[in-house]
Amino acid sequence: MENFKKRVVVKVGTNVMTNRNNRIVGPILKNLVRQIAYLYERDIITILVSSGSAIAGKEVLGDCAAEDPSTRRQIFSSVGQPRLMRHYYSMFHDFGMRCAQVLATKRDFAPGKYRENMINCYEGLLAEGIVPIANEDDAVSLTMSMFSDNDELASLVAELVDADMLIMLTDIDGLYTGHPEDDDSELLHRVKVDQNVEKYVQESDKGEGEGRGGMESKLKIAKSTANKEIPTFIANGKEEDIIIDIVNGKKVGTKFISE
Repeated sequence: MENFKKRVVVKVGTNVMTNRNNRIVGPILKNLVRQIAYLYERDIITILVSSGSAIAGKEVLGDCAAEDPSTRRQIFSSVGQPRLMRHYYSMFHDFGMRCAQVLATKRDFAPGKYRENMINCYEGLLAEGIVPIANEDDAVSLTMSMFSDNDELASLVAELVDADMLIMLTDIDGLYTGHPEDDDSELLHRVKVDQNVEKYVQESDKGEGEGRGGMESKLKIAKSTANKEIPTFIANGKEEDIIIDIVNGKKVGTKFISE
């Protein structure tokens, strides 16, 4: 089709965008936006699924008096979401681009009017050349309406917009056969959904710090998404051109395929 534009969903985890002090690192976000701008110049549409709202809220508040963990998450995320979007808005503006916030709960992806509304929203934004930035609506999503983590949200968005690939960015290079720092560990560059690689997760998983998703979650989501004919990558978001390299077919990260 002549006017076809490839669609890529990029999920950036909390550990990618923060330092050891759990502060958001501006240059990393700037580099992420630069790569998205590069793709748009080549008619490759990107939808960004971004964690980080709770961390951004903690940067503002420091702490809060609420003791209930769910209430604390609601408070930090509600305060942090505008701050996080202000970062993105400013950075995309520097590249002559526009972005929009799309918050969702799990019910928004269920068949029916909520899902149709989500599709209309994304298609409308993409048609205008606006970069959707998705995140869970932590202020109202509790228990049954919660995603397991933003990896799940990214997978659902990828399916919703009929994406050509899903890229999940974390702070390690991909799935290893052991702990990433062990000399005898090897990075798995290509994994089929029927391969038994779950045995490697316990050794390689470093967790997600302040986030909710670790390698176990990523592996499960990557296999599930790839099984829907959406190639899925787990890669190191702190590498300078990681998104561009993946889209250009370089052998980086771990690629999950259906067969």
